[in-house]
Amino acid sequence: MIDLRRLRVLRAVAHYGTVTAAAEALHMTTSAASQQIRLLAGELGVPLLEPRGRGVRLTPAAHDLLTHADDITARWEQAEIQIRGLGTEPAGLLRVACFPVVMSRLLAPMAARLSADHPRLDVRLTETEPGPALDLLFQGEVELAVIEAAPGVPPPTDTRFDQTPLLDDVLDLVVPHGHPLADLTEVPLAQAADQTWVLPPPDTTCHAHAMSACGAAGFTPHGPHRAREWSAVAALVAHGLGVALIPRLADLPALPITRVPLKGKPSPARKILTCTRRGSRTHPAVTAALTLLTGLAADLAHPRP
Repeated sequence: MIDLRRLRVLRAVAHYGTVTAAAEALHMTTSAASQQIRLLAGELGVPLLEPRGRGVRLTPAAHDLLTHADDITARWEQAEIQIRGLGTEPAGLLRVACFPVVMSRLLAPMAARLSADHPRLDVRLTETEPGPALDLLFQGEVELAVIEAAPGVPPPTDTRFDQTPLLDDVLDLVVPHGHPLADLTEVPLAQAADQTWVLPPPDTTCHAHAMSACGAAGFTPHGPHRAREWSAVAALVAHGLGVALIPRLADLPALPITRVPLKGKPSPARKILTCTRRGSRTHPAVTAALTLLTGLAADLAHPRP
């Protein structure tokens, strides 16, 4: 019989990429984590790790085993929901991780409404970037993550998670008042190729979206200025220091700037997804949150008069 605790260590190695990072996440020493992998390999009679440079990588047998481990984990999620007799009324703890724009436009109203409608439900929100949000989800520290589709995010086929599209957050070109492009009703992104740009830092998903959109339009943006917060980006644009791509959901301060919609179908947009551990979407609290989020996202995408 396979020791399921050792499977947990193997899953962590696959998720974090190294035995050391997995051990840290599991609050173990590296040697203890390595020992668990060796014992699991001995139980199965096959190697699970092999040398790769100064590190290690999973063997084909380890990848096959992980597919079964993910199935076991999903079944355990479903079994826990059933055995605890959670019924249909949302109650208990619901922890959700998301990035800032989603926090203000979707998660804050969702949490307020859930708390009002379900007094026995304790909703807790955490602001973080998609990568750390998925780490929290994998560790069981949150029940739901709202993330962006971006480089580094697992593909929809990843058997650990259930990912569902929630909303396309369209990108607008933002320019200062009086800019030659400010009076246009829409503009091809390529028309801004010769502009100076304000860009997000390279370690953010927003930077990846901007570079991808500009690359698809046939150019690489030149940007001497870097800003992480959208309000700071807007302030730099307002002072004539460059133009920027800013998501439509971002609330911007009252500044002398103009949002110009981009011409083309489809318009550049960042894909916002809901993500749960596979097997946990039937939890009443998670189901209630997802239903409410879907409605809120539809209202944002198609505002009512």
